[in-house]
Amino acid sequence: MRKGLIMAALLLLAGCSSTIESTYYQLPAGSNMARVESTANGNQPMIWVEQVTVPDFMAGNGLVYQTSDVKYVIAANNLWASPLDQQLQQTLVTNLSKALPGRLVASTPLGDTHDTLSVNVTGFQGRYDGQVVVSGEWLLQHQGRLIKHGFNLTLPQTEDGYDALVRTLAIGWQQTAQQIANSVISLN
Repeated sequence: MRKGLIMAALLLLAGCSSTIESTYYQLPAGSNMARVESTANGNQPMIWVEQVTVPDFMAGNGLVYQTSDVKYVIAANNLWASPLDQQLQQTLVTNLSKALPGRLVASTPLGDTHDTLSVNVTGFQGRYDGQVVVSGEWLLQHQGRLIKHGFNLTLPQTEDGYDALVRTLAIGWQQTAQQIANSVISLN
């Protein structure tokens, strides 16, 4: 009888336990994709976003949170829906297309003459003090010249939670795209 009660209690406890579900996040790319008409003569300026790289610790599925000046935690159940470097490249193309309406911005090379943009992201995480960090550098090859700039944004996360973290990261990435666009505009 006693063994039966113990087994029943164990089964009851096992039935009450729950498994932790994973949550997947995608950077918002904005609702209105810029439309750029292709010109027949091919004189439209083009930018190829060749690559966006992230450090190894950010290349996994988990969102990254900085818990001190030297310590980072990678979430086990709050994951990127697709690889972060791909999301960053896709949203950069979208954001640059919006910011540079007279240019064709693509993630694949188009034609023989185009500017080439490479971005190295070194920081893309939430931080223990309620701030979000978006940092790195970009390199633009423009008409035989190389232009290199760093970016280092720290934005306040106004709400708690991973949803707010991802939205704030997206705002920082959009601001980075605008900085790149402003530099491209100033080249002409």
